[in-house]
Amino acid sequence: MRPILLGVIAAFFFAFTFVLNRAMELSGGSWIWSASLRYWFMVPFLFLIVGLRRNVKPLFVHMRAHPLPWLGWSVVGFGLFYAPMCFAAAYGPGWLIAGTWQVTIISGTLLAPFFWEKVQTPTGVRKVRQSIPWLALGVSMLIVVGIALMQLEHARQLSLTEIVGGILPVLVASFAYPLGNRKMMEVCEGKLDAYQRVLGMTLASLPFWLVLSIYGGLTVGAPSESQLFQSLLVALCSGVVATVLFFQATDMVKGDMQQLAAVEATQSAEVLFAVLMEVVWLQAELPSLWSWAGMGLVVVGMIFHSYLSHRKHAPRPSAKPEL
Repeated sequence: MRPILLGVIAAFFFAFTFVLNRAMELSGGSWIWSASLRYWFMVPFLFLIVGLRRNVKPLFVHMRAHPLPWLGWSVVGFGLFYAPMCFAAAYGPGWLIAGTWQVTIISGTLLAPFFWEKVQTPTGVRKVRQSIPWLALGVSMLIVVGIALMQLEHARQLSLTEIVGGILPVLVASFAYPLGNRKMMEVCEGKLDAYQRVLGMTLASLPFWLVLSIYGGLTVGAPSESQLFQSLLVALCSGVVATVLFFQATDMVKGDMQQLAAVEATQSAEVLFAVLMEVVWLQAELPSLWSWAGMGLVVVGMIFHSYLSHRKHAPRPSAKPEL
């Protein structure tokens, strides 16, 4: 249950991303700075955390030994995840982005065949391609149906441009984030903790953010003080707290596709948190009856995921009582 709890707490802090990014867009800020500033601000905080734990040197040793995997998968997991998310915020409200983002629950499950696991056989240990956990995928579909109900009433009010610009980039991000996260877990092989991995991926993705920042400076100019402050809040809440908690949760269940799917399914709670934050923060309208019904399905789906993962790993009773 602990990985599930960490995932839900991470979802709460991740929800700040959708609301703050939308708030920045509404106040005239560019998605380019919303994306890049988050990772620039994350660096000193993560350095402080990892430095206090005296784990910076082992991280740098590992990064020097595997430079290309660190660079490539960090750009995928962070760059191709967050830049499209911020771009989408320019075309759609926070609730639409948060709702569409839940497709990552299915995206992460469908990525299973791209990974291998070590299996003990009579002839020794060999690598076997992982299979899609169909039961977990079915429960994930229940969550997505709930999200669809939440978005149904609002989606009728959107233009084609808002739908395409607000949904397609998020679909790209939904595959990039779990792919980069899981591939980096393979590269690290359990030698680095979640704090080190987040710092390493942030540093390795900086070339991507540097290029985007230069492009932003040339096209839209410098960010405003308001956007700097809000980006700092996103960096703290989502970039540091939420990412570290989520990576800790996935580290605890790595190698088990069903439990990993359950942890990733906790991110569906972002929709619930985002709706509440938009109502309180941006004075958005209260959800309709259909939206509340959708939220109910999301919660039920999360409970099922938690139950399945707990049942699979519950200790089996011994065939004979121990004397």
